[in-house]
Amino acid sequence: MKTAKLESIKLLLLDVDGVLTDGSIVYDDRGVEIKHFNVKDGLGLRLLMQAGVQVGIITGRSSAALRHRCDNLGIEHLYEAVRDKTIALQDVLEKIAVSAAETAFVGDDLPDLPIMKHVGIAITVADAPQEMHAAADMTTTAKGGHGAVREICEAILKAQARWDEIVTHYTT
Repeated sequence: MKTAKLESIKLLLLDVDGVLTDGSIVYDDRGVEIKHFNVKDGLGLRLLMQAGVQVGIITGRSSAALRHRCDNLGIEHLYEAVRDKTIALQDVLEKIAVSAAETAFVGDDLPDLPIMKHVGIAITVADAPQEMHAAADMTTTAKGGHGAVREICEAILKAQARWDEIVTHYTT
């Protein structure tokens, strides 16, 4: 992946299950869905947003756990229960005046393939099926839910020459 492509990213869009989580769906005895989110992914997203890159979610499922996580992280662009992710993509691009070329999308499975064709950088996680790797411009070394999103955030921040500044903030 060329750094120049990552330099131009103004919007990072993410699928949820298999990207922000490990893909497991857990229900408690009352039928309430429980999701496990990685804290390092969360910090990466916060740092990215603080650096001026917008973040959004486009997912085929809907859950209260996801809404709580988005509220906690300050993610305002949330599209749940989406059947056609390309329609949601067009909506968010119009709302925030960012081009598709300035957008990266992270997906992990076949329903994400259509949207990956419409963004500047298509990204998938290490444990995605082969079809996803073939369609992706970038593949993480980490699995979904295990720091893959943090890896992507760091790559964008490094390409945009912001990472050293962030590290310095924490070390001084």
